[in-house]
Amino acid sequence: MKRIIFIALFLSLMTISSISINAQCKNFARKICMLELVPYVHDGMYNAAVLQEGDAVELFKTFYSGQEYRIAICGADELPKVQFQVLDKDRNVLYDNKNNDYARVWDFSMQSSQQLVISIQVQTTDDLSDNIPTGCVAFLIGFMNKEDSFDQF
Repeated sequence: MKRIIFIALFLSLMTISSISINAQCKNFARKICMLELVPYVHDGMYNAAVLQEGDAVELFKTFYSGQEYRIAICGADELPKVQFQVLDKDRNVLYDNKNNDYARVWDFSMQSSQQLVISIQVQTTDDLSDNIPTGCVAFLIGFMNKEDSFDQF
């Protein structure tokens, strides 16, 4: 019986810790990475995860023709550089921030609406330490707010 209680408490603690870490990561996205979007308007989605050196994730996002976008990627200071690539449906690389000194933002517009893949990878280092760097990586998208013009009477 004590073992069941211990397991239940352990699982509860792990769940609470996980929720707390994700909340801290979302706060990192809101407070740090949001600044990278200015003057673009945030699309309202906070994509953030705790990653470590060598981890990779992919996100799928639909982008619409005629719209100007900014992608912003921010990694915690303790992490090595964060690489991101934007790929089309055939996995052709449209942009790679590694070719631009690991730039944190990319501005672009779409000729036609399509779903793109955003591939994010925390680079590895030559450090042979037992401590693997771990931290939050946030991915945000902004769009240029084109104000409607109305004829004045």
